[in-house]
Amino acid sequence: MILYFSGTGNSLAIARKIAEGIGEQVLSMYDAVKADLSGEKRIGLVFPTYNLDAPIAVTQLIPRIRFPKDAYTFVVITCGAQTNNAVWTVRRLLKQQGVRVDYCHKIRVPDSSALAFGRNPNDQAWKFGKFAPRLETIIAELAAEKHRLHFAGFDPFGWLMSRENLQRKIAQMTTPQVNPDKCIGCNTCVRVCPQRNIILLENTDRYADGVQNTDKPLAAIGPHCTWCLSCVHFCPQQAVEVNGKTVSKAFQYHHPDIRLKDMLKR
Repeated sequence: MILYFSGTGNSLAIARKIAEGIGEQVLSMYDAVKADLSGEKRIGLVFPTYNLDAPIAVTQLIPRIRFPKDAYTFVVITCGAQTNNAVWTVRRLLKQQGVRVDYCHKIRVPDSSALAFGRNPNDQAWKFGKFAPRLETIIAELAAEKHRLHFAGFDPFGWLMSRENLQRKIAQMTTPQVNPDKCIGCNTCVRVCPQRNIILLENTDRYADGVQNTDKPLAAIGPHCTWCLSCVHFCPQQAVEVNGKTVSKAFQYHHPDIRLKDMLKR
């Protein structure tokens, strides 16, 4: 079984390709919390690097999943460039459950958070072709149940960037906000948010941040954002902004093999 966490479909697409290559199935980490994995002989974790570490959602979900201790366990990270402490953090969390990671590696994909820094993630589509051979190698090694640890060490720079004051600054740049003038209350962001962190306020007199609204429902983003930016990239009205800037349709990104309906199945 391959467990995944994905915001814009990169990790879901990679999890599916690995699953097809080694004869496994994929399951959202959220669903894995309620699943019986005791009979699984192979367990894979596929997720992205956020802010130089594993996503907050992943670190919260792993302790709630009942992992079989005798399964061949592997981790594959999707990232724009570096994994930093993502593998190290998850290995530590799994070790607390008595689970050893047998294999880990990374695949570079378009960085969906690049728009927070003014860059278009779609300009990084070249990564798919360049790193396709590495993915084939990973699949072959996983099928053979190789024991190899790539990018698994502790990263001092990643640790430094995870300090609270720096994380607060990063959060200010990457936490999405809803523009009430553009939001039409279509409910897409509510449905696509993996954290269930977005709600619609129906016919409210006051929006969460004080914006007056009396004629239409508006989306409101709560305090448990994991910075996956799924709401930003899938909003049909481009009403969810990042770093105070409107994200144009040309800058919205999702993996080319993944559609909105795939993300809603999580």
